[in-house]
Amino acid sequence: METPAIDNTPAARRALTWARSARFLTTASRLDQLPPPGLPEIAFVGRSNAGKSTAINTLAQHKRLAFASKTPGRTQHINLFTLGPADAPDAIWADLPGYGYAAVARDAKLRWQQVMADYLAFRHALAGVVMLVDPRHGFTALDRQLLEFVAPRVGRGEVRLLVLLTKADKLSRAEGRRALAQAEQVLGDLASEHADIGVTLFSALNREGVDDAAMTIHSWISRPA
Repeated sequence: METPAIDNTPAARRALTWARSARFLTTASRLDQLPPPGLPEIAFVGRSNAGKSTAINTLAQHKRLAFASKTPGRTQHINLFTLGPADAPDAIWADLPGYGYAAVARDAKLRWQQVMADYLAFRHALAGVVMLVDPRHGFTALDRQLLEFVAPRVGRGEVRLLVLLTKADKLSRAEGRRALAQAEQVLGDLASEHADIGVTLFSALNREGVDDAAMTIHSWISRPA
């Protein structure tokens, strides 16, 4: 695929500058260890090996903001990052554990499935979800289950949803079009007059979709639900 053009519009520059301000806040293994709800939170979710940590680091223009375990699926904490001015942050990114990797014990999988379900369904501060999907594999059963956790809030317009089809540089142009069409078909089940749902191809390698993703996420903060 051709190398995408870089968006140098003021909106893109503002969004990328904002994303670059991301800095580590805290980590938690349970929901009751999270700080009290306050700033709007953007949750990043995705199957292990979908490229979630890489996407976060690319958006933040930081090589190791989000830690990628050498053994996918082993990281079992929610990591929070604040964004905006250091003395007056305006948002939080929540990096949720990857899911679906076979090496993780069954009881740990079930525990984290429940933690993520409760976070997505009940966390009052949640303003948006960025879901990472490897388009070469499409939406797995676990991806669809995660969508079910957040679907009611998306349908009511309480939470925005952006799906990033990662590793787009590995797709041909025709494959990219098919991946977008398939994703839109899956997400169509969530559509309502209130829902705010987006999907885009994304590549950390050639920066496809990076500017668009940053602008979308930044707009969620500047344009509350």
